Amino acid sequence: MSENILVIGACGQLGTELVEELRKIYGDSHVIASDIRQSDDEVFKNGPFETLDILDKNNFSALLQKYKPSQVYHLAALLSATAEAKPKLGWTLNMDGLFNVLDAAVDFKIGKIYWPSSIAVFGPNTPMNDTPQNCVMDPNTVYGISKLAGERYCEYYFQKRGVDVRSLRYPGLIGYKSAPGGGTTDYAVSIYHDALTTKKHECFLGPQTQLPMLYMPDALKATLDIMHAPAEKIKIRSSYNLAGMSFSPEEIAANIKSFIPDFEISYKVDHRQAIADSWPNSINDTEARNDWGWAPSYDLNSMSKDMLVNLAPRYGQSLSI
Repeated sequence: MSENILVIGACGQLGTELVEELRKIYGDSHVIASDIRQSDDEVFKNGPFETLDILDKNNFSALLQKYKPSQVYHLAALLSATAEAKPKLGWTLNMDGLFNVLDAAVDFKIGKIYWPSSIAVFGPNTPMNDTPQNCVMDPNTVYGISKLAGERYCEYYFQKRGVDVRSLRYPGLIGYKSAPGGGTTDYAVSIYHDALTTKKHECFLGPQTQLPMLYMPDALKATLDIMHAPAEKIKIRSSYNLAGMSFSPEEIAANIKSFIPDFEISYKVDHRQAIADSWPNSINDTEARNDWGWAPSYDLNSMSKDMLVNLAPRYGQSLSI
């Protein structure tokens, strides 16, 4: 009998595509998608979906008893900009949700847990360029503070309770299959939609704000690779640095302009600039490469091409680039 996989927070940007990939591997009926409310995305019609608020321990326990999953991907979180607007909710959802999953891993003997961390764990005193795996971490956002605390608890549960928990520090994630989810790097998703519709994008970050980014196919590959790697290859149980590419708004705009010459960008900096300024410009992910063979496939140019080609039909256009 094939194992069951549970994805919590499945309707977000990452979860939607992860459910799709997991169902290709394990079969539609063996990947249980769950979220606080169901998305109308087609992928959720192809297999089981359960309404779940991860803060509801009773409902969560009932769901685990029903499906007996051997792996849980816990993606439910309030992202950076949204958590700053609702700091207490951000802390409660991000931390209590994680505790519920880690405790359930012990109580229900779940084989593997995946929990995403973020470059938000770094802060203003972190080395900004080629940020190493181990360094000063002084996050100054609720999201970053909760992710750093979560990393420490993941390692604690591995060391003290034997939970096989695995984690990646995602940079900004860019994909075309779902809408932006309230993160500081989301301009790099919106900009492609705007390029195809209005040919104009007003960016909430300054033109030279360099941030680490990762294209969604690479993010999915990294997530599945770390979960499928033998346990002895996972040397870091807090969270691995993960890198793909780094660019600024003016660089992504120039790249898009090479495909859509009349595209224009303007700037109206808002509160998200302060969040971005506290994050690294680029990430060193040597440990992920050495321990379990991580390597990205996309750079800025190949990502832009793929994004535009795949988004164009949504707006009744076709691009041959």
